[in-house]
Amino acid sequence: MPTILGQNQYGKAENRVVKITRDGATHHIKDLNVSVALSGDMDEVHYSGSNAHVLPTDTTKNTVYAFAKEHGIESAEQFGIHLARHFVTSQEPIKVARIRIEEYAWERIAASDANSRFIGADEVKHSFVRKGQETRVTQITYDGEKWEVVSGLKDLVVMNSTNSEFWGYVKDKYTTLQEAYDRILATQVSARWRFNWTDDEQRMPNWEKSYEQTRKHMLQAFAETYSLSLQQTLYQMGSRIINNRSEIDEVRFSLPNKHHFLVDLEPFGLKNDNEVYFAADRPYGLIEATILRDGCEPKIPVDLTNL
Repeated sequence: MPTILGQNQYGKAENRVVKITRDGATHHIKDLNVSVALSGDMDEVHYSGSNAHVLPTDTTKNTVYAFAKEHGIESAEQFGIHLARHFVTSQEPIKVARIRIEEYAWERIAASDANSRFIGADEVKHSFVRKGQETRVTQITYDGEKWEVVSGLKDLVVMNSTNSEFWGYVKDKYTTLQEAYDRILATQVSARWRFNWTDDEQRMPNWEKSYEQTRKHMLQAFAETYSLSLQQTLYQMGSRIINNRSEIDEVRFSLPNKHHFLVDLEPFGLKNDNEVYFAADRPYGLIEATILRDGCEPKIPVDLTNL
């Protein structure tokens, strides 16, 4: 039975591009997930395998990153318009370009009042928390006499676009990672904290206020720590909570390192001055630790998913 080719398109899906615009000490983030689909005179590649009319999908990926540098990202809509126009006008066989973009919004982390006199306002203009916010969690255990309350959050995505380094680490014959003296530090925080309240109704914490303040101290520590390692930042986050919230004795973190790698733009004749990054989702470093009030024994399980 004879067959004919129907609707078809091809392209590169889910190109994660993060553009940092540096306006002096104030940084601005555009974080996009860009999918490109092209269609047009593509019959022969399907019928005979001829690639004469095919722009490689790898090229569409490179174009996304190069355009982030050349045109900037004023808005998702404008960026998509630039891309679609380019593909249709620069390649005669391509008749239609479909650009789908998801944008992940970020908001700034405010400096704490307590530290505002020690740090300049500029120093928190590079710290962000992903909008969409986190999922709040809690576990209550009661044995008929005493209570154990463990609360926390998950999926809280945070980023510092500067003030992070990673160097001086062990190197062996398998090490290829280059030392970094100005890098993006980003993670998706999963945290649990254990309250020292057990049964006294009169001393029961204000749960809503406690959550709000714990989250605030966690974010401010992330923003205000000049980080030489994610482990150092984790410790500062936990210590800040313990030192400021007397109702909490233990904090456990699981912090996946959401790697951002500089894109090599030299093949396109462009210089990448810490502006355009590839946001990798896997594999990733996973940093976990428990921070305790001195004299307390750990009780939160190592596997946070069990809570």
